[in-house]
Amino acid sequence: MKEASIQVDQLSPKTQAAPADGHVLLQLNSQLFVGGTATRQRGFLGCIRSLQLNGMALDLEERAMVTPGVQPGCRGHCGSYGKLCRNGGKCREKPSGFFCDCSSSAYTGPFCSHEISAYFGSGSSVIYNFQENYSLSKNSSSHAASFHGDMKLSREMIKFSFRTTRAPSLLLYMSSFYKEYLSVIIAKNGSLQIRYKLNRYQEPDVVNFDFKSMADGQLHHVKINREEGMVFVEIDENTRRQVHLASGTEFSAIKSLVLGRISEHSDVDQETALAGAQGFMGCLSAVQLSHVAPLKAALHPSHPAPVTITGHVTESSCVAPAGTDATSRERTHSFADHSGTKDDREPLTNAIKSDSAVIGGLIAVVIFILLCITAIAIRIYQQKRLYKRNEAKRSENVESAEAVLKSELNIQNAVNENQKEYFF
Repeated sequence: MKEASIQVDQLSPKTQAAPADGHVLLQLNSQLFVGGTATRQRGFLGCIRSLQLNGMALDLEERAMVTPGVQPGCRGHCGSYGKLCRNGGKCREKPSGFFCDCSSSAYTGPFCSHEISAYFGSGSSVIYNFQENYSLSKNSSSHAASFHGDMKLSREMIKFSFRTTRAPSLLLYMSSFYKEYLSVIIAKNGSLQIRYKLNRYQEPDVVNFDFKSMADGQLHHVKINREEGMVFVEIDENTRRQVHLASGTEFSAIKSLVLGRISEHSDVDQETALAGAQGFMGCLSAVQLSHVAPLKAALHPSHPAPVTITGHVTESSCVAPAGTDATSRERTHSFADHSGTKDDREPLTNAIKSDSAVIGGLIAVVIFILLCITAIAIRIYQQKRLYKRNEAKRSENVESAEAVLKSELNIQNAVNENQKEYFF
């Protein structure tokens, strides 16, 4: 050990060199204690967060759940602004702010709100391999199956959106080393079919949505949630179905996830083989299998990922311009420019300023409304004063008219009396 340094808040760091006869290495062999010692005397009272050791973040919340007298969760920036992280993004505390961790989401951007979409050309595909040693599995499937036998799925959650005018089409295909698979296809008639085969010796279970053609060039949303033998399916957030699988309850030795065309058709049913040979031509968006986002891994790799792209797969936007029909949307897909996209882990230092601007805007709106109400009240008051003034003038005119009329009647009466006296 040559020196030690410390920095508090934004103050200048302090460095202390080790003495010449000091220790070169620290011989540490005990547990790491945070906030106290093994005797628990005169421990720390307060909040500790964002603890790192040699650049590695330590999960204090997990330990706090099983430690007496310690409660997980310090109310920091995430306590106030954590809801800004969307689509499965996790709010992470920083010493001077926070950021949204989108690593387990099919979205990207500062708030995990920008979906990853791609246009698939004819014959193209994206293959995500779950096994760690692909060369081993390729040389020996039986050896690979035993090697990856612990990679089982008793439940999965799948979400994605798509837009196409082609039928048949294969949207998603997940397979195992034991010839088990899940396929999501568009059949010849345009219906959406979900096919589960969790037992190689049985026919696949089929969930068929034939209420309309799904190859209509519109953007459709699919959500599949399986819990062992029970499958819940939601289409476009309004059509829901629940089915029980007869073929099995889990995937054994899961192998890969394919978007688009598949090359091997020998171990699948006829409808899946036909759709797999055609592949997919259109736009796929926000594809997610539990914690895996294959499109994001292929188009925005943050680290080396077991992803293979074949054919023409280009990042694009599945949202069609307004005023275009289904065919033109399919032919003239618009490619989005993502050259200015920020990194998912960039600190969001302007979030508090943005929130203050929103509050200031709300205050300005409230003041404007109050001014409008005041102006209306003044106008009503002026109208009432003018009405009362006109009523007063009208009553004076009536009284003067009555006085004149009475005067004329008196004069007339006097004339009549004089005439009567003259004729007598």
